[in-house]
Amino acid sequence: MGFYLNPGNDGFQRAVQSEIYVDKTGLISYTNKCLNTEQQHLCVSRPRRFGKSMTLNMLAAYYSLGCDSKELFSGFLIAKDASFDRHRNRYDVIYLNMQQFLIETDGQKVTEYLEQEVLNELLEEYREFFPKTDIRLAAALRRIYLKTNKKFIFLIDEWDCVMREKQSDEAMQKQYLDFLRNLLKDQPYTALSYMTGILPVKKYGEHSALNMFWEYSMTDQNFLEEYTGFTEDEVKKLCQKFDMDVTETGSWYDGYAFTKFRHIYNPQSIVRAMLSRRFSNYWTSTEVYDALKIYLDMDFDGLRADITQMLGGGRIPVNTRSFRNDMKDFRVKDDVLTLLVHLGYLAYDASAKEVYIPNREILEEFENAISTGGWSEIMHLLKASDKLLQDTLHGDTASVARGLDAAHTQAASILAYNDENSLSCAIGLAYYSARKDYRMFRELPAGHGFADIVFLPLPHTGKPALVVELKYHKSAHTAIDQIKNRNYPQSLEGYCGEILLVGISYDKHRIDKPHSCIIEQWHKQLK
Repeated sequence: MGFYLNPGNDGFQRAVQSEIYVDKTGLISYTNKCLNTEQQHLCVSRPRRFGKSMTLNMLAAYYSLGCDSKELFSGFLIAKDASFDRHRNRYDVIYLNMQQFLIETDGQKVTEYLEQEVLNELLEEYREFFPKTDIRLAAALRRIYLKTNKKFIFLIDEWDCVMREKQSDEAMQKQYLDFLRNLLKDQPYTALSYMTGILPVKKYGEHSALNMFWEYSMTDQNFLEEYTGFTEDEVKKLCQKFDMDVTETGSWYDGYAFTKFRHIYNPQSIVRAMLSRRFSNYWTSTEVYDALKIYLDMDFDGLRADITQMLGGGRIPVNTRSFRNDMKDFRVKDDVLTLLVHLGYLAYDASAKEVYIPNREILEEFENAISTGGWSEIMHLLKASDKLLQDTLHGDTASVARGLDAAHTQAASILAYNDENSLSCAIGLAYYSARKDYRMFRELPAGHGFADIVFLPLPHTGKPALVVELKYHKSAHTAIDQIKNRNYPQSLEGYCGEILLVGISYDKHRIDKPHSCIIEQWHKQLK
């Protein structure tokens, strides 16, 4: 057992011995299917804190020669799979953490250092085949394969750190990609390569060195959706075990949606919340936080208006296919939005082709990023939202109307349009602070239509639900009548208790008082 060659069970052993371990060993049944096939090269990109390294430790424990992991995996899903014994501990595994090599070389001659480190272990294990040690890594692996017919599995963590941290060094990037291509592509000794990182590889610049990889990214995890984060069922079981509220957990950490699994939770934040028995923002500051602030401040191609809409609870259409997997060369605004998806700051709905801010934890990160530098109008609006919510709960319609006037004016200064969509965005921003105690839904199916905005209170807050209907150039009474006639309150599934019906109208031709508001109480009982 070595550090790079066949690292063994230790990493995965720590995971399963922890107080919280969620069984993701079903992934191994998929990688077993990919062994020695046209699909044997996998690049699985996810944001930080989504369990990439833990997955590699699991694969290393399962495949590595020189150890017996049967007992370690007993009781987990993979132990019931027909392929479990056939591939367990049958391959030489080479585990590479590219971040380590980049740090230890200070970015100089990274691949040369990597080759030497791995060759030291490789030649020690297969010394009889190498009378001379002056050989390159790929050549050494080919010789071992010819002599023994053994194949290797490559596990590469932080594959893209060179691309992210050496963004301006194109020569280094090209050399690094050529190295990976020579090491992995069309080599007879490769049974499987599994790379993880934040960025996908397919369109990296003009260089197609790694076009043999099958991509599994935050815009399309394909067969690996349930292994991307914690699923809804997994989180419900954890909440029951640690006596944590499911609804509030979802408000904080849910929101990443794929085609089949519509509720994917940030795993590290879930673990920390469960163990501490406290909901909080556990997003760790890294270089990707700096990236968020940089991109927001530069307002690339009207990005600020889109962020403003999403802060108000809206969604933005996006074309993710133009993104070249580069953190500095953007051609259109969609490239920046797609990058924020890969960094975990935005979620992507593939069916609607829209991006949005997934949850309260990430919402706080955006608030932190815009707290300084050019966002004064929006920050003022967010700070004023506490008073607007209190005015609404107290039924002070005159104060609510004045607050909405200010909110709409400030939002419109960034959105650069003045229509029903602008009003909807302004309302979401004006009630920004409500999301501390509520879950906000826009265009929620209710009764015989869609309620514009619904705020459902989190458990134990003791606050009423809010059903908000917006009318553009129509009266607030019309909005209230629509709420009642279409039976919105009675259609709020699973909710009973007090509801405030909030009818809001906007007439831009009324200079003195463009907004008006009516608030009525309603009480919903369980049927």
